Amino acid sequence: MPDKMLKFVKIGQQNPPKREVDNRKKDFNEIYDEFITEKAKEQSSRCSQCGVPFCQVHCPLSNNIPDWLKLTAEGRLKEAYELAQSTNNMPEVCGRICPQDRLCEGNCVIEQSGHGTVTIGSMEKYITDNAWEQGWVKPISVEYEKDQNVGIIGAGPAGLAAAEQLRKNGYKITIYDRYDRAGGLLIYGIPNFKLEKYVVERRTKLLKESGIEFVQNFEVGKDATLDQLRKKHDAILIATGVYKPREIDLPGKDLDNIFPAMEFLTASNKKGLGDKVELFDKGILNAEGKDVIVIGGGDTAMDCVRTSVRQKAKSVKCLYRRDKENMPGSAREVANAEEEGVEFVWLSSPKEFKGKNKVENLIVDQIELGKPDESGRRRPEIKEGSEFEIKADMVIKALGFDPENLPLLFDAKELQVTKWGTIKADFDTMETNLNGVFAAGDIVRGASLVVWAIKDGREVAYSIKTYLENNELKKIKVA
Repeated sequence: MPDKMLKFVKIGQQNPPKREVDNRKKDFNEIYDEFITEKAKEQSSRCSQCGVPFCQVHCPLSNNIPDWLKLTAEGRLKEAYELAQSTNNMPEVCGRICPQDRLCEGNCVIEQSGHGTVTIGSMEKYITDNAWEQGWVKPISVEYEKDQNVGIIGAGPAGLAAAEQLRKNGYKITIYDRYDRAGGLLIYGIPNFKLEKYVVERRTKLLKESGIEFVQNFEVGKDATLDQLRKKHDAILIATGVYKPREIDLPGKDLDNIFPAMEFLTASNKKGLGDKVELFDKGILNAEGKDVIVIGGGDTAMDCVRTSVRQKAKSVKCLYRRDKENMPGSAREVANAEEEGVEFVWLSSPKEFKGKNKVENLIVDQIELGKPDESGRRRPEIKEGSEFEIKADMVIKALGFDPENLPLLFDAKELQVTKWGTIKADFDTMETNLNGVFAAGDIVRGASLVVWAIKDGREVAYSIKTYLENNELKKIKVA
């Protein structure tokens, strides 16, 4: 091992080349170029092969990161891919969009020792993209298909991960989704410059080739009630995610040109997919030539500001009520946004939207950080008499997401939810109060990361498998 690994003392940290700012601002292509093979081997060889791999410990999926880095350094790429995909249903997605600076890379031992982290996310992307190019990624081959079938509501990462795991176990799977394409947030929420859509489309195509049925443009409660689906399937998984935007209750909130983040991002992504988007084409959901203000400090806010730049906005400002060090989004994404010309107005909070029919200005309060609140973060407090005004032709609210009222939407009033509106599910089995109905992903845990949704999807698949096996045993005993 010493001749192949532990080279962090000799070789510095290196990410794949990032496209020049002036070029990448003109399109929606991913901003990082690919690693060439030798550089990939070189970066993998920097891994210190820790006795306690903190990168793996801090990965929600417990990916075997040191092992597939070692295999890559040794040129054993097919084995590296097999290991990567054994714990992750979408390694090519996570390599692109996971906030590695907060998870695996942020906890890398050589990073903590001052040598610069191994660029784990870039390596994961390199390994899996290479696997697709080489034809190593194959549809699921089911040797014995079982009579039991599972209906999955939601074609986002949790639903897709669960579907794949259950299909590997021979179950018949039908995925119902309200949108015209599978992928959920991966298709309509995340911009191309972070995740090009062919990456998601080839994954869903593979699942279709594996025998999984997709029913698009299907709304539970409208096209069929939850109870009707329960009668049709042996088990149900609810994996809808959370899409209801959090509102901001301020004077002037009903003025035109104030939009929720997902409405803005979905219009942009649909346009990139070649769809006709009337509000975009009319210039309403298009940032071109406008002074744009984005309110919020998470990754969705970063997606909005960087999308606005690419739509040729006149100016782009991001308002966040805390400082840069306390921002919830990825530091890497903030840095990319700053490079692309986004102006961050730290320690600021909107007070009032001003305008006649549409927003024209935003009144903003300056903020100072007070004592820590119950979460341990310093509480934002308004400075008296500190308000100032910012010009705005378009305001985008990126304040987070809440669950929709699923008992009402699904015509299933008996389905229990928590005080936050998320589905109430057993902590161990992920089963709801309805027999045979399970729930996973953001609709249970609240708005979170894609990698957590994949983890939930894998875990709920195991619970559903156990439930279906127990049902079969009961039938045998009765017979």
